[in-house]
Amino acid sequence: MVQENAKIWFNGKLVPWGEANVHVLTHALHYGTAVFEGIRAYKCVDGRSAVFRLKEHAERLVESGKILGLPVPYSSEEIADAIIETLQANKLDAAYIRPLVFVGEGGMGVHPGKNPMHTCIAAWEWGAYLGEDALAKGIRIKTSTFTRHHVNIMMTKAKASGNYVNSVLAKMEAVADGYDEAMMLDPDGYVSEGSGENLFIVTKSGALKTAPLTSVLAGITRDSVMTMARDMGYEVLEQRFTRDELYTAPEAFFTGTAAELTPIRECDNRVIGKGKAGEVALNLQKEFFNVVTGANPKYSDWLHYYEV
Repeated sequence: MVQENAKIWFNGKLVPWGEANVHVLTHALHYGTAVFEGIRAYKCVDGRSAVFRLKEHAERLVESGKILGLPVPYSSEEIADAIIETLQANKLDAAYIRPLVFVGEGGMGVHPGKNPMHTCIAAWEWGAYLGEDALAKGIRIKTSTFTRHHVNIMMTKAKASGNYVNSVLAKMEAVADGYDEAMMLDPDGYVSEGSGENLFIVTKSGALKTAPLTSVLAGITRDSVMTMARDMGYEVLEQRFTRDELYTAPEAFFTGTAAELTPIRECDNRVIGKGKAGEVALNLQKEFFNVVTGANPKYSDWLHYYEV
């Protein structure tokens, strides 16, 4: 359950949580005409708080609107400032943050016409997305019967709300079948991503491999992990790979703002590696949490500090 907080930033001002409402005929509610971000803030080792890669998230939100032809009413800098304002108003020293820009009420045809664009930012405390044991023990996943969007079916470089109906279907199917998460294939049958995460495998030579950007959303956590891994001495490959290569890989893991870095211990009833969180995944996971909490100053430019 989302934990209710005091304020939500809505169209330029903070309003009480329960008053951040829209009309039932809001265009985005009917047609998915919205873009969003998922961002995390962490309590750091020095007692301060910081939003992880705030600038990049705010820029991607604005770019997503541009891709859909639905201009975000605020600059990325204004969005970033509003995120900090929201965290401070709710006295959150660690949080999950959800900015959303959506087409509002007005004409009800498919074309959004002159309907207004609305912007809101909510933040709340949110623990491990895939369960408290997931980070330490790994999760079970299944290949979805739903294929990841073709690049000309949806605008796949936009983090668009409508795109995620595909993900919802995949996730519901996986959970109904007793798994923790879905794995989606791209239109050519190669491994793509989870319902809301990027996916990596560790090859037999010890390299990391992840699908290229032609098949996945350009995850900000994905980029962070790739950078960290290279700095730690790992080879990182952006290449297509198939399910059978995943089945026989020594390790696999998901990355994402919500999932952070979650090992995969099983896929389609095949045990991955030793059937538990692997050494490489746990090493990268430890480094990731060092980075987001400010324990590794090498990546301090990824942190936007704020006072509660």
